[in-house]
Amino acid sequence: MDHVEIESLFGLDGRVAVVTGASRGIGRSIAMTLANAGATVVLSSRKLESCESVVKEIRDNGGKAIALACHMGSIEAIDEMLRTVNAQYGRLDIVVNNAGMNPHFGNILDVSISAYDKAMDINVRGPFYLIQQSMKIMANGGGGSIINISSIAAERTSHLQGIYSISKKALVAATKAFAREVENTGVRVNAILPGIVKTQLASLLFEDRDIYSQAMSMIPLARHAEPEEISGAALYLASPASSYMNGASLIVDGGMTI
Repeated sequence: MDHVEIESLFGLDGRVAVVTGASRGIGRSIAMTLANAGATVVLSSRKLESCESVVKEIRDNGGKAIALACHMGSIEAIDEMLRTVNAQYGRLDIVVNNAGMNPHFGNILDVSISAYDKAMDINVRGPFYLIQQSMKIMANGGGGSIINISSIAAERTSHLQGIYSISKKALVAATKAFAREVENTGVRVNAILPGIVKTQLASLLFEDRDIYSQAMSMIPLARHAEPEEISGAALYLASPASSYMNGASLIVDGGMTI
């Protein structure tokens, strides 16, 4: 077997990455991990100041990063972010579609159309557009990796999170559809499906001890994940180590969906 240097598999020197929803939780952890691997990371979220503190932390550790405000519900904001990245770096190698929301925790029969629209705008429509436009830039540059952060809710409908499950399943379908269309572009499109991770998005689950205990009982590892336990999967999909991965859904859930 040929000897392969770890750096050549997982190093990201010279690459430019965009991470949405990067101010906290999984997005923050992924942004820091990609920066530690050598990438220049563009952190985006709705509130610029939220990302700037993470940028400072990355720079203090010797990494390269900038912050850009981008609301994933706004096509104009996505266009502006990509224009800025292209103007400043002239390339785009990695996109992590992490920004997401769950506007309704409760019975799906009680979901309002406005809550449905919010979930689909942020979890599907915005990511769809970012994938589409990023692929065009990457194709012109010889390739790249797009990583969509979905959820195991896409595979196993979550109790009281029906609209969230629907939107995350749509993101998996988008991953497969775009992966099918990458022909000869050098672009790969994959998804990560995290299980229960301790983030602000999942705060309601952690606050209800009965629901939390029930969820933990379904996980062979008998615990929830921390954001840092998802970022390694993102590094793998962003790096040359996963060069033959395309259209895949990488489940990181402690065994919950076995």
